[in-house]
Amino acid sequence: MAPDRITANLPSRDFDETLRFYEQLGFTLHFRNDGWMIIGRGTMQLEFYPHPKLVAAENWSSACIRVDDLDGLHAQWSVLDLPDDPNGRPLNMDMIGGAGQPRFFPVIDCNGSLLRCIDNGSV
Repeated sequence: MAPDRITANLPSRDFDETLRFYEQLGFTLHFRNDGWMIIGRGTMQLEFYPHPKLVAAENWSSACIRVDDLDGLHAQWSVLDLPDDPNGRPLNMDMIGGAGQPRFFPVIDCNGSLLRCIDNGSV
């Protein structure tokens, strides 16, 4: 039996587009049908529901990705040619926080959902 857990449920305008974006980040497809998609990367898992009329610039959805090796994750993802934020902001993967505040960096997916990548050691 799997341990108790909670996973983020995020909107997807198009499952194919969403899967292509997350595959760049090392996620793989775990489940998919017309009404639901689950992807994972190691112990991390994200779930998506269809929202074809979603306007990415108006999306307020977010999830926290908490990892032990934030610097390693940042190094892997910062060299990728990720698209700019659908809200029009240039993608900024600079580290934020430290000195008593959680260290993290943001990633915004193709649907406009914000991923806060957070260092487990700083929270």
